[in-house]
Amino acid sequence: MRLLEVRRAFSAQGRAQLVLDPRPELGNVIGAVHGGVLATLVDVAMASAAVSRVDFALTAVTLDLQTSFLAPGRGRLVADGECLHAEDGVAWCRASVQDADGQVVARAQGAFRYLPLPGGAASAAPGASSNDRPETPA
Repeated sequence: MRLLEVRRAFSAQGRAQLVLDPRPELGNVIGAVHGGVLATLVDVAMASAAVSRVDFALTAVTLDLQTSFLAPGRGRLVADGECLHAEDGVAWCRASVQDADGQVVARAQGAFRYLPLPGGAASAAPGASSNDRPETPA
């Protein structure tokens, strides 16, 4: 996320929002942000939403990611992720990316496996609620 210069607007209570200002090196041949960048945005927005649901006591890795590209992504892009359900160590999420004009340019859904944080034991169950504590940058 640092390489893409993505900013996390928030990540709390099972929701997350990321913001990306495009740069030429992130573009494709039609002058839009490359689809791989959009896929990364929805993936991280959903994972951020999932870990915020458990108060950042666990991390989440992608099990499944389905992304639909609806329009070229131009201008500032905003990715919104939401954790819909978590059970038995798996979180199901959805996300969308809007361009500077508010047009949805991508939608996604995915499943994420909760895992212990590196270097420490997790104390929260995958159904726990979260607060507004900031997430550690990726």
